[in-house]
Order: sequence, then C-alpha cells, then structure tokens
Amino acid sequence: MDVQKLYGLAGRRAVACGSTQGIGRACAMQFARLGAEVTLIARDEGSLERVRKELPTGEGQQHRAICADFDDLEALKEKVARVLADGGPVHVLLNNSGGPPHGPITEAKPEEFAKAFSRHVLCNQTLVQAVLPGMKAEQYGRIINIISTSVKEPIPGLGVSNTTRWAVAAWAKTTAGEVAKFGITVNNILPGYTDTARLGELIQAKAKAAGTSEDAVKAEIVGRIPMGRLASAEEIAAAAGFLASAAASYVTGINLPVDGGRTGSL
Repeated sequence: MDVQKLYGLAGRRAVACGSTQGIGRACAMQFARLGAEVTLIARDEGSLERVRKELPTGEGQQHRAICADFDDLEALKEKVARVLADGGPVHVLLNNSGGPPHGPITEAKPEEFAKAFSRHVLCNQTLVQAVLPGMKAEQYGRIINIISTSVKEPIPGLGVSNTTRWAVAAWAKTTAGEVAKFGITVNNILPGYTDTARLGELIQAKAKAAGTSEDAVKAEIVGRIPMGRLASAEEIAAAAGFLASAAASYVTGINLPVDGGRTGSL
C-alpha cells in the first residue's frame, strides 16, 4: 500500500478541540501537516485565528475555526452543526479540554466534579453524536481523546481530574465497542508530564503548597521519568497522527501512554 495513503490524511477532515495551545495545537498542526483540513475549536477568537493562519496549507486544504465555550453545550452543538453542513463529514475528532484545578479530592466541591464531567464527558458525547453520521457514511472515523496517565495510576493532588479522566476512559471504551463495525475507532492518548502551560501551572501550585521552588518541583518530576526529561507537545501529537491514519485501522478501545516510561503499570 502507498505509504502516503496509509499514514497520511489527505482528503480527510479533522476537528481539534482545545487547539490554540499545548497538546491540542500540536495535534492540529500534525493533522494539517499530514494533509487534513482542520477545524479548530477553542474559546479565544484571537488565538483561534492566529493558529488557523499558522496551520500548514496544501492543495485542497481549507482550515476553519469555531469559537465556542465548552461550558455551553447547546451553543457548541449548534456551531459544530453549521460547520458540518458547510464543510462536509468529519473523519477525525480530537477531544481535548483543559483539566480541572489542582487540589486534594477531599477538599473538592461537588460543583467542581459536575463542571469537569460536563466539560469532558458531556462535551465528548455531544461532539461524537454530531460527527458520527458522517463517519458512518464514510466508513471511516477516528475519535481520539487526550486524557491522562491517571487512568492507569491516580496522580496525587489531582482528585477531580483523576475521577473525570477515568470516566472519559470508560465512556471511550464503551463507545469503541459500539462503533467499530462502521470502521470507526476510539482511542485514548495518555500524555505523561508534557512541557505545556498547564504543567507549568501545576508545578507553580505544588511549589507554593510545599513552600519550595518551582525548579525543585520540576526536578523531582523529571527524576521520576526514565527518559529523564519532559515530553514535548509534538511527541504527543505524533501519536495522535498515527491513530488518525489508516495505518491504525485495527487499533481501537485502547489507552496509549506517551510518558517516557514513567507509568509503573502496563
């Protein structure tokens, strides 16, 4: 088989959520480099337009952007429906949203869990229901969820996030079983410690709580990674690019850690 067809995304349309920074942005760039038309979704209109202009563009690629708040499900649903009506079926959906605040689970308020569940599980469900008819018609679909290694091992100090990520993983595994017969795969990427603004915020919060320096906290984190460094967002995006391709047609319902070997379980 032609390698470009096997690993490339030419002629495919992708939707990338949370794509103005960090891992989401890197995934959007990767999909565009592989030839897909990309629709970005985020809530900052200025950042969306900046990233849209930065996306690699080749023959037949027309990138779009949707300015939407993941806390408003009805508005999100309406805006995605308009893009689908205009641009055609979506072949790749990247579900990605910012994680809940840092803190112990015993101090978390019930509304924090509700907000996180809505922003992750309910948003994922809303978007999947929007794109499924097109994926079924095309007999090709790739649903990729960016979650966390906490699916394997809970991360101390991220109580609400740990709980929500497990919910996403269970939702994804269930969905994978229902849609596989249509040529649609559903997989989760579990990033390890990645050099993003989100990690910087967590390091800052942990340093403040412990009364130590951010450098000390970062050194402690890196010391637990066998590869001895943080991941780059582009390394996470490379895994997403593979899972989005035809080469991953028989890979579904899995949790894929991209963590430099840090997670202690298989």
